[in-house]
Amino acid sequence: MLTLIFFVIGLLAAVIINTLADYLPSSHMPLRPQWHTWGWSQRKRPLLVFIGTAIIFAILPLFLTEWVDVAVNSFHISVLILIIVTDLEHRLIFNKVIWPATAIALLTSLLVSPEENNLRLALVGAVVGFVIFYVLYWLAQFLYGAERVPLGYGDVKLAMLMGAMLGFHRIIFALILGIFLGGVISLLLLISRRVDRTTALPYGQYLAIAGIVMLIWGAQYVQQFLD
Repeated sequence: MLTLIFFVIGLLAAVIINTLADYLPSSHMPLRPQWHTWGWSQRKRPLLVFIGTAIIFAILPLFLTEWVDVAVNSFHISVLILIIVTDLEHRLIFNKVIWPATAIALLTSLLVSPEENNLRLALVGAVVGFVIFYVLYWLAQFLYGAERVPLGYGDVKLAMLMGAMLGFHRIIFALILGIFLGGVISLLLLISRRVDRTTALPYGQYLAIAGIVMLIWGAQYVQQFLD
């Protein structure tokens, strides 16, 4: 029954995500999308968001036992899905999303179960996520130059947000997973010749996907690793 309830909640969340994905870029000059070569488009996006969000919400109760954890992680996942969409379509990660979501992540860390997060872990995680990707951002600037840098400052702030959502005990795993996903998928796109070395590939969606994975079953994985 809880799975069905959260499936319906996922559909409602998808409506909000699609609405915000259309509204947020309206006050910005969007960059040219880079992902039309493998099928992503704004026309297909509403259906993909509906299906993906509803399925993810439906499986959350299977991995999390506390309803508060399910509710809080559902909100976090909605934010990350919105970031995936705007990064794919416009290569933009909005401060209007990052800062309120970070504040909410810190506040909700007081509500979730101890194995999920707490305020101390959330604060340290946010700082660690920011610092790690800030260093990577400037290193990429030095290696590639400002015009070809593969990371943006939005990715740095996204790492901070994920640190607040996941806590210190999970953010390192999430960042490693995100970097791994980015490398593997970019390599596959290069091998298949759907992109070339000059194509600017948005990176935020890899981090956000890793964050979603860790929100679903990351606490169990980290505990097993520590044991």
